[in-house]
Amino acid sequence: MNMLSRLPSTGVHADYGATFPQKSMAALWALWAVFWLLMIGVAIEDQLRDPLTRWWEPILTEGSSALVSTGWMWFAVQVRGRYARYLDKPLIWFASYLRWLPLIFITWIAVVYAIRHGVYAAVGRTYEHPGWGFVVVYESLKITYNTGLWLGVLFGIDSYGQWQLQWRRLLQTQKALAEAQLAQLQGQLRPHFLFNALNTVSALMHTDVARADRLVAALGDLLRISLRSNEHEMTPLAEELRTLELYAGIMHERFRDRVALDWQIDRTVLDIPVPALLLQPLLENVFKHGVERTVTPVRIHVGARRENGSLEIVVSNSGSILAPEHRDGVGFRNCRERLGIIYGNAASLLVSNEGDGVAARVSIPLADSLP
Repeated sequence: MNMLSRLPSTGVHADYGATFPQKSMAALWALWAVFWLLMIGVAIEDQLRDPLTRWWEPILTEGSSALVSTGWMWFAVQVRGRYARYLDKPLIWFASYLRWLPLIFITWIAVVYAIRHGVYAAVGRTYEHPGWGFVVVYESLKITYNTGLWLGVLFGIDSYGQWQLQWRRLLQTQKALAEAQLAQLQGQLRPHFLFNALNTVSALMHTDVARADRLVAALGDLLRISLRSNEHEMTPLAEELRTLELYAGIMHERFRDRVALDWQIDRTVLDIPVPALLLQPLLENVFKHGVERTVTPVRIHVGARRENGSLEIVVSNSGSILAPEHRDGVGFRNCRERLGIIYGNAASLLVSNEGDGVAARVSIPLADSLP
């Protein structure tokens, strides 16, 4: 079963005429013109070998055939939208056109021979041809052959145009589904980190009002960035790092004496677009699994640089080891799914224990390295 038969047909063919590739249409008529010019040229070369033949006679013979044939070809192109739904069933598609053959035989022979007789009569001559029985059989066979040939060409061009239309719609559907899935995954982040941030503010409200006030202001900035990410799935790395700084600042107020942050950012990568709020869950996991569960000082490292055609981002911490069951938690799984939707297999998130700590490494392909 091909793609055309797998996709729904509702509404596909109503606007097909408007979406038929104009370049393909131009190519069809150009090929048609070249075909008849060659036919006329061959007829002239063949018939002029007879000294009694005038130069205009072969032109009239093939020209009249071309004129009437062009009318029927124009008709075939005009009704293609009606038969487009049969493009995945070639026998039905061809049968739909070939049922017009009897009418084509009658009109073609009648009009073509009327033109030839009329022109010959106008110049005072008689157009001579074999008997009408022979003419009908001979011309019908020739018309059938040419009709089959050009229907094959039209079928190929029409199938290609229909495939392009279906493919564009499939891509649009996939894009819409991916955007919906991204919005759902992105929406899962906000309540989680907002809950943690509010807990931190709540813990300080009754002990240090000034610190709590600073945290509320930082939380406001964080929420504004979060709301802006609703409008754009991608954001410059600099803006994403600003989100991390705000979140880290809030959490640092809570664990002031137990955490130190180290930022090592290559400034040449700050303008590279990354998925909005991609890194915040990684830093959140550092505080949840690396800081909250120990009383010893923890050093957190955030780094970003170019490496082998990719943007490499690392969020790591010392002082704790991540249990195997936590390496596929909601935050990590969410990040992997978003990377997969946007970049496919070209991006990755690896989480591993390194030394006395844990490192989460994000690899995002750069635009100039994508196929």
